[in-house]
Amino acid sequence: MDVHGRDLRYFVAVAEELHFTRAAERLFVSQPALSKQIRVLERALGVPLFERDRRGVKLTRAGTALLPYARRVLEEWQAGWEAVEAVRAAQRAGLVVGMSTSPGRGGLLPAIRSRVTAAHPEAVLTVRQFSWEDPTAGLAEGTSDVAFVWLPLPEPPRYRWTVVAQEPRLVALPEGHSLAGRPAVDFADLLEEPFLALPKSAGPLRDHWLATEARGGREPVIGAEVSSSEETYEALVAGQGVCLLAHGNAPLLMRGGVLTRRVLGLTPSRLAVACRADDDRPLVRAYLRAATEAARA
Repeated sequence: MDVHGRDLRYFVAVAEELHFTRAAERLFVSQPALSKQIRVLERALGVPLFERDRRGVKLTRAGTALLPYARRVLEEWQAGWEAVEAVRAAQRAGLVVGMSTSPGRGGLLPAIRSRVTAAHPEAVLTVRQFSWEDPTAGLAEGTSDVAFVWLPLPEPPRYRWTVVAQEPRLVALPEGHSLAGRPAVDFADLLEEPFLALPKSAGPLRDHWLATEARGGREPVIGAEVSSSEETYEALVAGQGVCLLAHGNAPLLMRGGVLTRRVLGLTPSRLAVACRADDDRPLVRAYLRAATEAARA
């Protein structure tokens, strides 16, 4: 036997009001329509639920027995509906995608976007640019939901990520530099060079681009601090130092007066798409999954 949720709502309203007119007003239906639906429910159950007389309405023994179960069914259905709505809301909600420089790399960003919007056509994805002073591209402060970041991240347990590119580290040099004529440069030959460094707030990422792990404990010489590709280019042209960068970011600096060379003796750089470790929203999971798929394509 099938009973509609509407029938149970009608029954509970009459049981709580013990008055058909007040129950009808509460349900925003007409009193005759409510009475008719209660009779339909009683016929379906094969037992009267209410006793009606001139003095009013009261529950029968069957109605009294049914009431707690009807309430429980309606409460469970409401909880289920709210859970589905929460998922729908999460899928509809937009995501802010943080980055400090465009990921480039063969159209990685549009490839991820197309996968996410194919699965979640109602999703709104907004790209937001962040300074190099924030190595998490907005994740730490909650101003982005997912982000393209370079590893290592500060406080890694706070995040989870998927690596989308692994590239050799290059060195960017002014055209007139003494090492510019070589096809590749051994890192040992760069130890005495002044380096352009990320801001100290970049934490372990600053150390990564200074290659402190390959210096044998020797402190790097800092020629200047930079927080954008424009600042980096200007500092290079001005001869303030050299800098390491990922192979895929070379086009950002390959303008007049600057060239790049392979560096021997360094581990690769890793670009990742990351989110906060405790953010388990469906759309966030979908973005990381799409990033993994796009990187493998």
